[in-house]
Amino acid sequence: MASAIDETKLHAFVGKMLGDLGGAMSVPTVRIGLRLGLFDALQQGPATAGELAARAGGLHERYVREWALAQAANGNIDYDASADRFSLSPEQAMVFTLADSPVYLPGAFELVAAMIEAEPRVEDCFRRGTGVRWGDHAGCLFCATGAFFRPGYVNNIVQNWIPALDGVEARLREGVRVADVGCGVGFSTLLMAEAYPESSFVGFDFHEPSIEEARRHADHHGLSDRVRFEVAQAKEIAEEGFDLVTMYDCLHDMGDPRGCAAHMRRILAAGGSWMIVEPIAGDTPADNMNPVGRLYYNASTMICIPTSLDQEVGEGLGAQAGERRLGAVIRDGGFTQVRRATEGPFNMVLEAR
Repeated sequence: MASAIDETKLHAFVGKMLGDLGGAMSVPTVRIGLRLGLFDALQQGPATAGELAARAGGLHERYVREWALAQAANGNIDYDASADRFSLSPEQAMVFTLADSPVYLPGAFELVAAMIEAEPRVEDCFRRGTGVRWGDHAGCLFCATGAFFRPGYVNNIVQNWIPALDGVEARLREGVRVADVGCGVGFSTLLMAEAYPESSFVGFDFHEPSIEEARRHADHHGLSDRVRFEVAQAKEIAEEGFDLVTMYDCLHDMGDPRGCAAHMRRILAAGGSWMIVEPIAGDTPADNMNPVGRLYYNASTMICIPTSLDQEVGEGLGAQAGERRLGAVIRDGGFTQVRRATEGPFNMVLEAR
């Protein structure tokens, strides 16, 4: 027998769906606006559609007007109906135009687009129990991932995360050897290298195109004398004697995180520390039924689980593994001391010795 429909709940749920669908439909228009410089042009001051089109390099006014009205309806820009002009508030600029803002989100829109493009591959994994090799998902997923995480790294690695470790920052200022494992395109490695010029850094990643991009970044920043980037699986890094090993948002993506933990212990020098930055999560699914957990569970379904299941062992921790489960993985690798050094809205930082 069918249950009676609660009309109030139904209307609330449909309202939520309209909000979700509006957000989903905004992804392509936001990406177009970012690529064409429309948000940047609005930062120069309020503009009519025609003025905005001219500012952005002579775009077609009718398209720009419809785009601007869509962004106003999205709440991404402001619209003054009496003057028929559009503007960007300081708060909106932090999200769309200020690249070093802690809430700069263009990379997130690129990540969503890559997830949608990879949908057929991931759907096939549901049927076959297989995975998707990192770099084979869709488009430039590794570029989008780097762009998504960069604002958090710019505003936290040196300011909050490393200072929370036990005595590590002082040693970095004196000069130590650091391995950044799973470094991707190298943003985290280079930020540390710039902050601690007495120390030397090696970034490792198993994805060769990411390492090539990281090397270009190192050359651009003039850091190639103190920073190397090498292609290597985490469990196959041959170098040893590192005083600090860092992992940013990647342990949960590894097929064999326990084997990786054991290898990190082998490559650490005596008295060394391993810093593991992971997505913030509670220890039970119920703890993660919130806006941040929603983002991470969806990204984990489309990216993290397929990536892990493509690799050896294929443990599939997922982006919401939680501190208790991660701590067990790390201790299985031979570490006796594991603690949460600090946390933020999107990440937790574990320190293992």
